[in-house]
Amino acid sequence: MASAAVLNALDSLRQGRFVLVYDADGREEETDIVIASEHITPEAVRILRKDAGGLICTTADTRIQSALGLPFLSDLFQGMAEHYPVMQKLTPNDIPYDVKSAFGITINHRKTFTGITDDDRALTIKEFSELARRALTSEDGWAKTEFGRNFRAPGHVHLLNTSNRILETRFGHTELATALVIMAGLVPSATVCEMMGDDGKALSKERASEYARAHGCVFLEGTEVIGAWKERSG
Repeated sequence: MASAAVLNALDSLRQGRFVLVYDADGREEETDIVIASEHITPEAVRILRKDAGGLICTTADTRIQSALGLPFLSDLFQGMAEHYPVMQKLTPNDIPYDVKSAFGITINHRKTFTGITDDDRALTIKEFSELARRALTSEDGWAKTEFGRNFRAPGHVHLLNTSNRILETRFGHTELATALVIMAGLVPSATVCEMMGDDGKALSKERASEYARAHGCVFLEGTEVIGAWKERSG
């Protein structure tokens, strides 16, 4: 059985509430505020922007990546090297805590204006989540057409692609958050934002835990998510 904290977190995500997830000592050592993408609202974006303060990103599991044709940004950069040789040198291969960046493309929904406002980002994320839901049960090719028709790139919502086997080779917030929404039975996309401190560094685990208690949020260690995911997969 998953821990009580994980079960509470899954219930919170189903209700559209935030969950805080700390990755691990010796890794990024950061806490992300996590919400299921299908439950995003302008108010939620505002909280991520003001209370977390890092980069607001939206994850996509491998099924969404396949259905929509989503690339990794590092792969795009490598493909540009023939025409822009500097991109070969810029492609990250020395990340101190990981083997590959999860960054994908950036998008705006075509109904947005600048794309950066709370309303605009919430619209983009909500519509992306809804398209992902439909894409997972649609005929091949339909979703890619709809994606191109309704979204543009670049934009102001950063997509993060999970690794091929979630929480087997990479253990970042992209995988941790996506594993949680999958276990909650939701669209396999989470929206996340790193919590920053006023000292110019990531908010400490202790301070993040205090925030969780003060705001009635579940605080999880990455190991708890990994353990629940392995039980589910096993």
